[in-house]
Amino acid sequence: MDQYPTTPGRGLTRPPQLRPGDHVVVVAPSSPIDPERLTAGCAILRSWGLRVTVAPHVLDTHPTLGHLAGTDADRAADLQSAWLDPTVDAVICARGGYGVHRMVDLLDWDAMRAAPPKVLVGFSDVSSLHEAFAQRLGVATLYGPMSSGASFIADGPTAEHLRRTLFDPSATTVLTSATASALVPGRARGITAGGCVHVLTAERGTPAGRPSYAGSILILEDVNEHPYQLDRLLTQLLRSGAFEGVAGIALGSWEGCGRPERVRDLMLDRLGPLGVPVLWELGFGHCPSTLTVPLGLPALLDADAGTLTLETPALAAR
Repeated sequence: MDQYPTTPGRGLTRPPQLRPGDHVVVVAPSSPIDPERLTAGCAILRSWGLRVTVAPHVLDTHPTLGHLAGTDADRAADLQSAWLDPTVDAVICARGGYGVHRMVDLLDWDAMRAAPPKVLVGFSDVSSLHEAFAQRLGVATLYGPMSSGASFIADGPTAEHLRRTLFDPSATTVLTSATASALVPGRARGITAGGCVHVLTAERGTPAGRPSYAGSILILEDVNEHPYQLDRLLTQLLRSGAFEGVAGIALGSWEGCGRPERVRDLMLDRLGPLGVPVLWELGFGHCPSTLTVPLGLPALLDADAGTLTLETPALAAR
């Protein structure tokens, strides 16, 4: 398997930024989709001047496993078809949940590697795709809101930050939030990587699982995991060597994970001994209002200033 290690100073290939009239395809690689939310999200995308196609199996439900949006083969086929289609400029996931782990190895990675890069957007369960696209395709991706997600539909700033990242990425190179503060002070440079903690933990030992996040500015967030569960997940990542050589860490939201002070204490306990800057609550992930965070790009983390600054725009100019 070809792999593209993310080392300091070298980012992954950036897809082209979008323009009005570009074609995006909405896919459902994980859990079932609410039709009304799908309609609402597609309307927002169309209001940006995009041509929107809904993949054939987006509204499917697995015949026996109701937690999946259709069969593994059909979900993989939708994603692969959209990626290989030369008329498509971006692939946007409709929602997360669970399911990517089951279909990711069904994709024809050789064929997808031969296709020109395009934008991939999603978060949560889509963390598995972000890892696979980084390791197998060498393509930078966007850890951002999904088209049927509550934050994208209901929160204007969430949708606007994604829109600017897609159409005017030079305007979104500095990421910060009102809640951002230093958990461990300092500054560090590295390549952005990471995502949802429990998904990254499940990636350990899989074909797309990288040996470690050495040289990375690692972004981490999660939802509905009790502090002891987060402790278990982080301890597994630590014991497996995933955090060896990490340059810095930016933490996002922890919705449904218990009292913020308990989560903060846990993060300091598990991550503080790494001796790298750690930024608390940058404002991405499973929160009511969320930032879009590019993955696979060189960035400067300044925990004291509460910022993550990309050293290049998320998407290439056209």
